[in-house]
Amino acid sequence: MSVHLTKAIDHLKSSLLGLASLSEEQLQRSVLALTTFDRALASQVIEDDTIVDRREVELEEQCLQILALYQPVAFDLRFVITVLKITNDLERIGDFASNIAERAIYLSDNRPSHSPIDSEAMASKVKLMLKSSLDSLINLNTEVAKQVCHSDLEIDQIHSDNFRKIEACIVAEPHDVSKYTQFLSVSRCFERIADLATNLAEDVIYLVDGQIVRHSDKLLDPSRKG
Repeated sequence: MSVHLTKAIDHLKSSLLGLASLSEEQLQRSVLALTTFDRALASQVIEDDTIVDRREVELEEQCLQILALYQPVAFDLRFVITVLKITNDLERIGDFASNIAERAIYLSDNRPSHSPIDSEAMASKVKLMLKSSLDSLINLNTEVAKQVCHSDLEIDQIHSDNFRKIEACIVAEPHDVSKYTQFLSVSRCFERIADLATNLAEDVIYLVDGQIVRHSDKLLDPSRKG
């Protein structure tokens, strides 16, 4: 690897970690705004989403420049391709964090008598998935990445349970349907963030092993063949 390519890759790594940290922070702040009905914090999360968008574009430009100037091969090529995919997922996580913040603003003005779902518990699991997927990227640890993929099934089940709980609340209290649908939207956002964290983990497996596991159920059940 040339000295110039090495420097470019190192700079790309630094930029990626910066975007990852920002997306993770956006999620944490949106959850805090939701659980504390903090309208000001929620508004800040929404405003800062433009920073995430800008960072994504900058990272994409870095990747394209490296591909054009240095024509990397083998691991370096896989790394640049992986960064291109991951940056999009991190930007979308920022979007979902912003969506949660929007729900927090609505609920701060229209506080429900009770929450039909345990948002904090679900958020805690999703935040752990995102942190673990980022850790697997930093440490190139495929075992941690595979654990993240397994965890996605649990989040899917929680979201399914939340749907049934919210549906029952709407039937019992139809006058509060608009409030309850906000919680359904929040649950859906968490479920989608978990999917994106899983995508990131799958990209780490591709980066390290050169194995594409997306859309494959072999990862979730290694005993399955073909």
